Amino acid sequence: MDKYPKIEAVRPIPGKRLLVIFQNGTQKIYDCTRLLEDDQFALLHHDAFFNAVQVDAGGYGISWNDELDLSEAELWVHGRLLETDVYPV
Repeated sequence: MDKYPKIEAVRPIPGKRLLVIFQNGTQKIYDCTRLLEDDQFALLHHDAFFNAVQVDAGGYGISWNDELDLSEAELWVHGRLLETDVYPV
């Protein structure tokens, strides 16, 4: 069994955050603002680029391009559990 659930969907939301929906039905909010301090993630400052986020094949992570990605483990561990369906799927 996998340690972390795979990702089913991801959607950018205001404040440089991501709504991440896992295959087990859990929804979490991942705050990307701390990533913006890292030069490697500088492109995320651009809204059009940030909004182009996609789920990787197999649900093992998300990516913006071939060099910028986050794993399902990062999103699961550092995401904040969404208690209510504020953002409908």
